[in-house]
Amino acid sequence: MSKSTKQWYASWFDTPYYHILYKDRDYAEAQVFMDNLTSYLNIPEKGKILDLACGKGRHSVYLNKLGFNVTGVDLSEQSIAYAKQFENDTLQFEVHDMSKPYNGTFDAVFNLFTSFGYFEDDICNLNTIKSIREELNSSGFGVIDFMNVDYVVNNLVPQNTKTVEGIDFLQKRRLENGYIVKDIHFNHNDIVYSYQERVKAFRLKDFQELFDKANVTLLDIFGDYSLNKYHPESSERLIMIFK
Repeated sequence: MSKSTKQWYASWFDTPYYHILYKDRDYAEAQVFMDNLTSYLNIPEKGKILDLACGKGRHSVYLNKLGFNVTGVDLSEQSIAYAKQFENDTLQFEVHDMSKPYNGTFDAVFNLFTSFGYFEDDICNLNTIKSIREELNSSGFGVIDFMNVDYVVNNLVPQNTKTVEGIDFLQKRRLENGYIVKDIHFNHNDIVYSYQERVKAFRLKDFQELFDKANVTLLDIFGDYSLNKYHPESSERLIMIFK
């Protein structure tokens, strides 16, 4: 038997296999990033943060432990259902499409760890920026943490197999028609699964065009989670602060 899907961001994230494949992500590094980011932005004590595309809520939970009032939103109903076990008076989770404005305003809106560029329709990517603008209060900052496309392309591993929990995930990567594409194939319990991740290969100039169209101002650019200077060819990340 085989099973595949075309709407990758609406279905791949809702499978247990997505979380199995990426279970070894470096969350310690991510926490250092959030420590640095919240300090740099000087978010007020008990300030309000909107975590766009929060997944299962791990980073929202950490931000909440730092003392912030956090709302995590994600398109994945299963991820939000899982995250809700962590809710408290200052931590809430909700299913939400980030291309549409969320009700309320915040001191910061975070879109972290390359959670942008999923939409096939470019207007949805632009609408996400516009929505972030509407979600910020008068002193708030928007943050998009994206891959540095040139670095990714120059270091792309065309194919490898990663074994996690006894499952062999065959991963094939390529740059195709302006997207970074990863095909993922594996067999589990005699069922063959095929999924695809497609992220728009936005470079800095592409974001600058989106920011101009959305009427937001790019304030700072960083190239890694220690908030070092961005270098187009060598930086692993493209971290943008705007309002």
